[in-house]
Amino acid sequence: MLFVSFSIVNNKYTTLNMSKYMSMDNLKFILHEVLEVENLCSLEKYQDHDKQSFDILLDATKDHSDKVYYPAFKEMDEDPARYEDGKIIVHSVVGEAMKIAGENGMIGATFDYDDGGMQLPHVIYTAASHIAECANNSLTGYAGLTSGACNLIVSFGDQELKDTYAPKMMAGEWAGTMCLTEPQAGSSLSDITTSAQRNEDGSFKIKGHKIFISGGDHEYSENFIHLVIARIEGAPAGTKGISLFVVPKLRIKEDGSLENNDVVTAGDFQKMGQRGYCTTHLVFGEKDDCQGWLVGAENKGLKYMFQMMNGARIDVGLTAASTATAAYYASLQYAKERPQGRRILEGGKKNVEAEQTLIIKHPDVRRMLLLQKAVTEGSVALLLTASKYHDLSVASANEDEREKYHDLLEILTPIAKTYPSEMGRISINNGLQIFGGYGFCTDFPLEQYYRDVRIMSLYEGTTGIQSLDLLGRKVVMKNGAAMKALTAEIISAIKAAGTFDELKPYAEKLKEASKTLEETLMHLLQFAMKGDHERYISDATIFMEMMSNIAIAWQWLVMATKAKETLVTGKTIFESSFYENKIHTMKFYYKYELPKISSCKETLMHSDTLTILESNKEVLA
Repeated sequence: MLFVSFSIVNNKYTTLNMSKYMSMDNLKFILHEVLEVENLCSLEKYQDHDKQSFDILLDATKDHSDKVYYPAFKEMDEDPARYEDGKIIVHSVVGEAMKIAGENGMIGATFDYDDGGMQLPHVIYTAASHIAECANNSLTGYAGLTSGACNLIVSFGDQELKDTYAPKMMAGEWAGTMCLTEPQAGSSLSDITTSAQRNEDGSFKIKGHKIFISGGDHEYSENFIHLVIARIEGAPAGTKGISLFVVPKLRIKEDGSLENNDVVTAGDFQKMGQRGYCTTHLVFGEKDDCQGWLVGAENKGLKYMFQMMNGARIDVGLTAASTATAAYYASLQYAKERPQGRRILEGGKKNVEAEQTLIIKHPDVRRMLLLQKAVTEGSVALLLTASKYHDLSVASANEDEREKYHDLLEILTPIAKTYPSEMGRISINNGLQIFGGYGFCTDFPLEQYYRDVRIMSLYEGTTGIQSLDLLGRKVVMKNGAAMKALTAEIISAIKAAGTFDELKPYAEKLKEASKTLEETLMHLLQFAMKGDHERYISDATIFMEMMSNIAIAWQWLVMATKAKETLVTGKTIFESSFYENKIHTMKFYYKYELPKISSCKETLMHSDTLTILESNKEVLA
């Protein structure tokens, strides 16, 4: 894929391949130096892996991304997925990507050996996904959803379901989806109407509509295995009556051949961004001949589906962070090549006779680039940290440790989904400013990145829903156990940073920020204790902004501490400037971003209730 790049050669534009879309150095710094992921190999579950095998996988992913994923990025946007003659048409690279994911085992990479997987730590899977998503954010979802759907089957399905569907899905021959949303229900899953009626053979007759089904149909998979939530006739109302079903597009006959299962692709949705990632409208049972098979127990479907949804929320945050990362490197390259204006030096005057300077030398451009760097690298660090917590929550030999890391993962999940989605958009917006008018043009990739990232705050629960989850559930769960565990991690980071004189002031700033968060939370909790729950959660999104800011500040202090320790000991893997840049970016974040929590506190502790309907006149008429 070629974009026009501004560089002066004989006063003409030249066309360059903007091929750097992420940093392997940064990724490996976080994995090996900050998180020390090779320590996971001391756990029985991951004992067959080592640092070398991790790096081989990551390097192979980068190679595939360079050769297959990235070259199709712009093509998939210009020739988007669409519905024609009753079929979904997608770019041919979708088939190639599914084949690669099946052949290299990545669809089932994190599954147990007994289920046909590699027992790869989630943190390494997340890192590999980051590479691929930086290269092409529209492509990775096809295999990712197949992995998530297959994981539900191997986690909760009976042996017959596992044997029937998992091998083909892990091989990339059959694709998988998750089918929750309905036209009349949206995010209110208690209002779904898709029905399931018992058949004599133990299967169920499925009937209903599902919309916004990502990767729901295309020509490059032989079959589509839909994980559908539906209500069995006579089930309790609300979410307590939801069950989960495997509903294949084509069902398997006794002789092993496939036949139509009355699953119809009624159309697709043309989107503002991620145009290469098809989004379908599916109709189940239009001819009263759609069969589904129950996964697990009746009326437990939403509980099972949340396993996939929580993983999907991490994946959405990762896609947002990866999209913003690619935009950062495009912005950085442009700023290094684009001459404009002259620096203001001694006496506050410009030398108009001097040659134009590159825009990367202008302070405001550097500010915008540093914001992009701070947001993207901070987001990736948070997502990898959350993924490591997942690994420890399932593989630690100590039950108390497993519980602690499970709690940490629970409270970080809504943040890890929301911060990259919201701040990734702001990060890319700053990149557009760096490009100026060119950023608004299709000759450069920023306008596509900007369109692509916008969906991330909507996927898998909007920012408002994630914020309600954080403040309404995760903060108070188990009498605040998750919040206490996160606070302990932050305190540990503050103590470690405090051992270096250069970092002490920043450790103190994070300590003060944590106290501000605690003070604000105590103020809000008084409303919950009084039973005024709507007042408690009315500004949950502002609380999310505040707590996310502190979470990223925590990640940056951890990275700066490791960088400083490496410089002091001299045990550098990269150039010294690499580590110095980490410390510099941390300082930038603490100067420009962390102070924003003060305005959040003022809003959250304000006495006026201006958004609660019962306490105000209707001003929106």
